[in-house]
Amino acid sequence: MSEKVWIDGAPIDAHLARVPVFDRGFLYGDSVYEVLRTFGGKPFGMQPHLARLERSATGLEMKVPTRAEIERAVADTLRAAGEPDAYIRIMVTRGAGEIGLDPAMADTPRLIVIVRPVKLPEPALYSDGVEVAIVSRSRSPGQPGASVDPAVKSGNYLVSVLAIAEARRRGAYEAILCDGVGRITEGGSSNFFVVRGGRLSTAPLSVGLLEGITRMTVIELCRDNGIPVDELPLWPVDLKRADEAMLTSSVRGVLPIVRVDGQPIGGGKPGPVTCRVMALYDQKTRGA
Repeated sequence: MSEKVWIDGAPIDAHLARVPVFDRGFLYGDSVYEVLRTFGGKPFGMQPHLARLERSATGLEMKVPTRAEIERAVADTLRAAGEPDAYIRIMVTRGAGEIGLDPAMADTPRLIVIVRPVKLPEPALYSDGVEVAIVSRSRSPGQPGASVDPAVKSGNYLVSVLAIAEARRRGAYEAILCDGVGRITEGGSSNFFVVRGGRLSTAPLSVGLLEGITRMTVIELCRDNGIPVDELPLWPVDLKRADEAMLTSSVRGVLPIVRVDGQPIGGGKPGPVTCRVMALYDQKTRGA
């Protein structure tokens, strides 16, 4: 498979793709984006992702192409790439123009679609689980390093970049962020769940987090299959004392968490509820 990028109206080889230096996405992170993947050649969750892209654009007072235009660009790029299991990144920048913060200086929004082979975590991470670290960074408005509304998936992702860097320095796979009062919100590039007494819990949107598409799918799957799930405030102690934990994202799916800040969670291995949720999600996506 060759990597393809849809830009300025057509898919081209990735190494030929260029964005003008005066594009506001490059200059200011003035852009919105979504990441999803295909299963058997079909994008999974395309409509929820496009709906979230539109919400993000509304939050930044930015125009985006129509869903039909984006869907055609994705389909064209997937055909050009020719891979049944692909990573898809959809980006819309405000456009290019004179250097200056005024959004009115931008010309036409620029749509970019990247399609490349999907790169999943090593199989051992699904079977054995990963470690996470509770870091000092926060996306909550008013906190150090925070930028736009956490519910907006914008190109300004420095909080996550620095959070992941901190987690990796501590030997962890993923960073866990907290809000201004210390409640856990989400991962650096994921949402998370804990399991206590057979019940799943995840932080509510009201604490300030991005509404993950996989998070939403897992909640629906659990409720449809008799697994109790709650959305309620969680604190670091809730993660550290959990029976099980897992993180979710569109590319990785459901990934078990077995250690936090160097300490084991529960028995230190993926638990039965996590394994069941993983199986339900795999069944759901394979039928995409």
